[in-house]
Parts: sequence; C-alpha cells; structure tokens
Amino acid sequence: MAASLEDLRGGGLLFGPPVLNGEEEEEEDSPAVLLSVLVQHGQVGLCFYDSGDSSLHYMVDTPDNFELHLLAKVIQEVSPHVIITSAKQERCMTRYLQQLGSNPHYKPEIVTYPNVDFGLGVGKQRLLSAHLPLLPASISERDKMSYLSSCISFDSPLMLRAVGALLKCLDRRRVGVELEDSSVGVPILQFHAYTLKGVVYIDRDTYSVLQIFKSELHPSVYKLHSGEKEGLSLYAILNRCRCKFGSKLLRQWFLRPRQELAELQRRQEVIRFFTSPKNSDALSTLQSSLRGIRNIPTLLRRMSLSHTKVTDWQSLYKTVFSAVCIRDTVRHLPQSIQLFRDISEGFSDDLHYMASLISRVVDFETSLAENRFTIKPNVDPAIDEKKRRMMGLSDFLTDVARRELEHLDARIPSCCVIYIPLIGFLLSVPRLPTMVDKEDFEIEGLDFMFLSEDRLHYRSQRTRELDELLGDLHCDIRDMETAVMTQLQNTILEKSASLYKVLDLIAELDCLIAMSSASQEYNYTSPKLTSCRKITITQGRHPLLELCSPMFVANSFQSSESEGRVKIITGPNSSGKSIYIKQVGLIVFMALIGSDVPAKEAEVGLVDGIFTRMQSRESVSLGLSTFMVDLNQMAQALNNSTGNSLVLIDEFGKGTNTVDGLSLLAASISYWLRKAAVDVPHVLLATNFHSVLQLGLLPSSGLLSRLTLETAVDGDELVFLYQLREGICQSSYAANIATLAGLPTCLVQRGVEVSELYRTGRPINHTDKTSLDEQAKRCRFFVEKFLSLDLEDKDVDLQSFMKDELTPSAGELLNSS
Repeated sequence: MAASLEDLRGGGLLFGPPVLNGEEEEEEDSPAVLLSVLVQHGQVGLCFYDSGDSSLHYMVDTPDNFELHLLAKVIQEVSPHVIITSAKQERCMTRYLQQLGSNPHYKPEIVTYPNVDFGLGVGKQRLLSAHLPLLPASISERDKMSYLSSCISFDSPLMLRAVGALLKCLDRRRVGVELEDSSVGVPILQFHAYTLKGVVYIDRDTYSVLQIFKSELHPSVYKLHSGEKEGLSLYAILNRCRCKFGSKLLRQWFLRPRQELAELQRRQEVIRFFTSPKNSDALSTLQSSLRGIRNIPTLLRRMSLSHTKVTDWQSLYKTVFSAVCIRDTVRHLPQSIQLFRDISEGFSDDLHYMASLISRVVDFETSLAENRFTIKPNVDPAIDEKKRRMMGLSDFLTDVARRELEHLDARIPSCCVIYIPLIGFLLSVPRLPTMVDKEDFEIEGLDFMFLSEDRLHYRSQRTRELDELLGDLHCDIRDMETAVMTQLQNTILEKSASLYKVLDLIAELDCLIAMSSASQEYNYTSPKLTSCRKITITQGRHPLLELCSPMFVANSFQSSESEGRVKIITGPNSSGKSIYIKQVGLIVFMALIGSDVPAKEAEVGLVDGIFTRMQSRESVSLGLSTFMVDLNQMAQALNNSTGNSLVLIDEFGKGTNTVDGLSLLAASISYWLRKAAVDVPHVLLATNFHSVLQLGLLPSSGLLSRLTLETAVDGDELVFLYQLREGICQSSYAANIATLAGLPTCLVQRGVEVSELYRTGRPINHTDKTSLDEQAKRCRFFVEKFLSLDLEDKDVDLQSFMKDELTPSAGELLNSS
C-alpha cells in the first residue's frame, strides 16, 4: 500500500532543510554523498553519488524485509548526507524514514521527487545524457549505451529508476560544478557496483547460468496466476524448509552470500550436528514442530486491525505451541552451539503464557461450528450465566406458547414463541386459509409484525415482558465474547516482540536443518573455510548434474595464492568443460552460504564476488548484439574483480570473427596475468580457441595453468572420459562431434575434405550439382502445375492431385538430381 511522503512533511516527520518539490537549492556546500532509493514489492533499488571522486555507485535490485533491514545497513555504511526518494512510496519506506528522523545523532536531508521522475525510461534517458568526461564528445548514442551497459547493470529496473532521480538532483544542485558555466554537467568519472561489507557480489546472470535459481512455468492451471515455480536448481534441492519463513530466509542467504567467517562457521556447526546419525531423533522432532509455524506477521497485523478470524486464532495457537515444543527440544541439545543457546534463552516464558492463555480461553470446536469467536466455560461468569439462560430458554418458551394458545382464536391450531436477534421474542402462528389480505392478519390483543413462509409473527404482552426480562441474550453474549477477544488480542500484541524474535531464530533453524537433510541425502562434505586466497576442491561433483546422470566423474580443482590462478581448459565440444567450471562455481557458492558441498574434501577462501561470462544472449532492450553483450559481461569481470574474486568464462568470442574473438580473449587473459599475484582473481576459462595456447599469445607465468578433459578415439568413434588433466587439446574433433550429433556421414566427410583443402591452401571445388537452368525448369514445372488447377471446380480432388500428379513428378525430378 502506497503512502504519500508529502503528507508527512507538513507534520514535521521529515527532517533536514525544507525542500520544495525537491528542487530548492542549498546555499551551503554540496553534500559529499547523495543516495537515491526506491522500494517496491519487497525489492530495494538504490544508487549513490560520491562527490569526492565523482563516482556513481549502484546496487542491483535486492529483496528486503518489511523492516528494511538491508536498506538500514546500506545507510549505516554509506552515511549519505541526502536521501532522495519518491513522494509516492510504500508504507514500510514511510515508516523507516520516520524512524530515521527520530535519530538525534544522524539527520540526513530527505528530498522527495514526484513519482514520474522515477520512471524507467526517464532513468535510461538521463543516464544517456549524463556528463561522462572519459568518453569522446562525438560518441553516438548507440556506442554510449554499449559503454554504459558494461559499467552498470541494466537488469535492475528499480536501481535504474533511482539513477534517474539521482541525476536530476545532481543537476539541480550542480554538485561539484557550482562555479562552472551552466552548460557544464556534473561529471561521472567512474561506475562501481556496490555490495554491503561482508556480502559476496553475484550478478543476476550468474544466478541463471549456474542454475542457482531456475524459474519454470507452473504446469497446474490452478496456479497460472503465480506463473512460475522453481525448476531444477540448487535452491530447489537445498530448500527442504518446513515453514514459509525458512524458505524465505534461505532465498535471502542465496541472494546475499557472506564473507563473515564467524557467521559461516556458526551455520556449519549446526549442519554438522544434524548430519550426525545419532541426532536423527532430535532432527525429526524439530522438523515436525517446524511444520506448525504459521505467518506470524500477517496474524499480528490482522489482530492490530481487529480483523482476526477463527482460523487465525487456530494458526496462532499452533504456532506458539510449536515454538514452545522447539524450545523444549533444543534445551536438551548441546548449549555450546550458539543457535541452540540463542533459542533456549530467546524463547521466553511469554510463549508458554500465550499458548496457555489461548488454550484456556478459546473454544475452537464451537468457534468453528458457529464461525465466530467463542470462549470456553469458566472464563467469564456473566457470560456463563447468560449461556445457561439461553440453553434453558427452549423449554421456557414452550410453556409461554402453551399459555398464549389458550387465549387465541379456536381456529388457530398451534403457536410457538421464537427469538430473533436484534428483534426480540415474537409469537408465531400458522397462516389460516381465510387470511388473504393484510386486514385479515389482525388479531385482537396482538401487534402484527411480519409474514414469513406462511407464518404470521406478532408481538404480545407476554413477549414484551420476555424482552424486558431476558433482553437480547444472543447479542449480549456476542458483545461480551468480543470484549474478551479484544482483551486477549491486546495481551498477545503486547508480547509481539517475543513472537518476532521467535520467527527469526526459527527461520534460521529451519534453513540449517534443510541444508543438513540435503547433505545427508546427497553425501556432501563440510568444507573448510579460510581467509587465505586459495580454493582447493578434491573430487568435486556438480550438485545438479549428478542427480540427472547415472554416473558422474568427479574432478578436482586447486588455485593457490601464487600458482594456478588462471586456468585455461581446452577440449572438444560435449567433453564436460562447461559442467566443470559451473561445478567449481556452485561448490564455492555453497560454501559461501554455509552449506556442505559435493566433494570429498574442500578448502575455500572467502571470495568477494563471482563473475561469469558463460552464455550468449540477445539484449533486445539495449539493441546490442550477442557478442556486444558478451563483451559487456567480460568488461564487468575485468573492471570489478579483485584478487579475492572467482571469474568463470565459457566460450568467450563466440558469435564474432575468429581473429577478433581470439585477440580479445588473449588480451583479457594477458591483462590478468600481468597483474601482481595478489590482484589476480581465480579465473577458470573454457574455450575452443586452441590457438590462444598453441600460438603463444599469452605471457609466460606461473599463475597460468593449462588443462584439458580426456577423450579417446575408438576407431571412428570419439569417447569422452570426462577426466581433467594438465595439457592442451590438439584437435577439436569436429568431425567426430558432428557424427555423434547425428549429421549424415556424407555431409561429415565433405566437411572434413573442405577443411583439409582450406588448411593446406588448395582450391575447393564445387560438388556436381544441377545447373541453374535445370533448377529454374523444375520451378516452372511446379508453378505451371499449380496454375492449371481450377480450385473453383467442385469435382477437383486435391488429395488425388497432390498424390497422383504432383508428388510422383516431384519424386522423379528429385531422384534425377
């Protein structure tokens, strides 16, 4: 739900110097850092400008919770002097700015722009019009877009919208160019991808190509509104969480892998405990209790609005009861493990009090039957008394009806006294055949009320006395039970902080139990995490492919601080190069979320980012070619990777001229090899450009390692062994691969022949083909056949024409060639 920040400004909830429509300029010096942020549907997009070095920093769109903890961490790290946001924002952002304004130690200026200034098209256009001094003034818009796409991610719409508003604010305030001519724009000298401290940078393409996440269309017609489901992915096989918030937290861990060694070791400690067979009973008990955890924030929100349903009370009771069971179970586990100690101490006695209170007050069986909140006996004596009177009312009303019948017309065979909420007690008699018009309904001593289903309802002296004596019992009971429910709601809401704390710890426990279950099933190993710049994987396996293949060949990987930092893998297509580099990337990623990994042993240094160039794709929105997008991905890896990064590159240069692709690949590798060893990232590159090694295009370095995947030739058949070894592949085995792909033998043989002629510089002769005149003759024959066909003739049999006249002729002509 959106709320206008303009409404808060008048009430003094925003802070900083007053800004009219975000356009009033400050008389003082421009602030050092201006941050623009947009929050929408649980996603945060932001960027900020640092006037110290004229750099623009951007963060890709990232999920955040309702309290905006991620945004709070960013603001804590960046400490912006100005925060730019939209005047139309979600309530969570409005509430966060109110909280920020109450902080006496940090009061940034808040600037609000109309929502139109945060348009996606506006953001892209302002970025294209930005002053980039490093680019020539005559550069075309297309070339400028190509450059920008290599510097900033165009896959994050919220961030791009925030960029547009930031650039507007920079131009309005003339940050850094206050004394320059008005034609001089605010310069942007550098673009930097921003990542929170302790968080590993991974872009959206990496998540896709490594299949960390994979969305598929949902096959169920009943779930078409959601559109997608998780397919075969790393998240899918590790997500065995029993509650919704565990799955949500696990996704956040995937989206923000950590570099904090202590936090990862804390997770590993819990996973190791639950992977031990001797702890299987505790594991099963906790998994059963975790299924009872429901959506606590939604329940509390409904309570605060007094919209609580009977099912909400059921869910709340089940959640609190399950939390108490988890606490009691964990208290019998080793308290030396930090998470167990946190749960034992953090799950206060308030939980037991709430569970006991709900159990004593709410009558769930009756509440479900009547579809309203109902309390148990002995909770409120006044309510119990009224309910007893209601229960004995039936017999009493029968006696009253018998006495009323004695004074009625003898023609009336029977009567009864009924009770209708909000109306009261009425005398009900059957409608006689003589009662046709309204005048016939009049009975002496009775006041006619209404006719319903051939029964007449009257108010008599005795029913009036009943109203005064008994009152509206039904409504009174409802009102009194509603008051009890309100009191119970207030008691629960007062202790809501305990429930939120429970939610965080339970979600973490659920994630770690889920990963331990996957580790047990797939035979994963706990990796050793280190702060050293090295990665060692012994007999590693691809966690997804091994589930799809009956036999998987494991391979090792080693990259030390001074050797093997850059690995080039050559080999024929389908030999396993791509699988191997993805395997390494996935194992490192799993270690960075605290999970066990598919390897015999693993020692992983905490990398600060994973960069990939592993697939070719069209960029329709940017209008760039496939190779240009590949170059942009490579440029981001070259510009943003550090000595603690992992860079995975596959088939770079595909889709362009061989010489150009080979040259750019050799230049990129040489760029890394010429750096100091401490600045060279872990690079794993698979290529079919064998010449990059055979022609000696790279500088000699101990950081370079040459690898290939073994193959064997059995006669004319190529056999893949999928075993990694040192060396260079001497042949592409293109003909063998083509045969395995099912191409006709004659076509493969002709390809080998042409390749040999081309390699030796000899002329390539055309094979015998029908002359152009003969081909034209055949075309005329088919055209004349169709033109001679009279489609308006009802006697024409099209099937016979195609079969008897056209097809045999076509077959003869084709056979003659």
